[in-house]
Amino acid sequence: MDGDYLRLFAEETNFYNGIVLGNLFPENLWKPLPHVFQTWLRNYIGGMILYFVTGGLWCFYIYYWKRHIYLPKDSVPSNESILLQIMVTMKAMPWYTVLPTVSEYMVENGWTRCFSSISEIGWPAYLVYLIVYLVIVEFGIYWMHRELHDIKPLYKHLHATHHIYNKQNTLSPFAGLAFHPLDGILQALPHVIALFLVPTHFMTHIILLFLEGIWTTNIHDCIHGKVWPVMGAGYHTIHHTTYRHNYGHYTIWMDWMFGTLRDPEVEPKKAS
Repeated sequence: MDGDYLRLFAEETNFYNGIVLGNLFPENLWKPLPHVFQTWLRNYIGGMILYFVTGGLWCFYIYYWKRHIYLPKDSVPSNESILLQIMVTMKAMPWYTVLPTVSEYMVENGWTRCFSSISEIGWPAYLVYLIVYLVIVEFGIYWMHRELHDIKPLYKHLHATHHIYNKQNTLSPFAGLAFHPLDGILQALPHVIALFLVPTHFMTHIILLFLEGIWTTNIHDCIHGKVWPVMGAGYHTIHHTTYRHNYGHYTIWMDWMFGTLRDPEVEPKKAS
């Protein structure tokens, strides 16, 4: 890619930085900062806002507004459990947001296969590439998650931090990002690897990375949405109780293909 084209990516990240930082700080505080630090700070603030807004609204809805409608009383996590999840996430968030910062840096320097505008390739090609991107991400996250269980040192030193939440009354939307920092980065890494394998729309990549925060909030609320083939909270709650099933991310397909799927609808029959 030539310099003129790469400047389109830099201009785009400058625009995003301005939206967040420009509305929070005077220009003389953030404009002099190095561009990459501006990008990290924007990602960090954006991640924090997303975490607290989505987690807070969802907890208010299921634990207070619709209290005992979606979950029995003994399945509602204590305030202490939720506070612990928030504390673990706060320690990890500065490191989580390094990953999108690095991915944007690589895009701006022309190291990936990203393109700036959908009009460059047309909507049919964009949709095909998006599907391929999502398949790569689904495959990558499945195997990254599975190996974090199967490789014992990785589980002991990284993933076990997340699996202290192993039953309904310790799971909440705020548990969604309560990981060891390196664990959270490894599970999101397929989003960045995909940039080197398939042409990807830059803005779509950024949006999908941040949608991870919303999705992981949803799958830790213990409410089974029953929308096939979505890997909803019903499946993920089983993952937290058996440790050996339902490693998938957005869908059940990888678990179905590799023999690790356990369906919440048939689980009671197996237990009887």
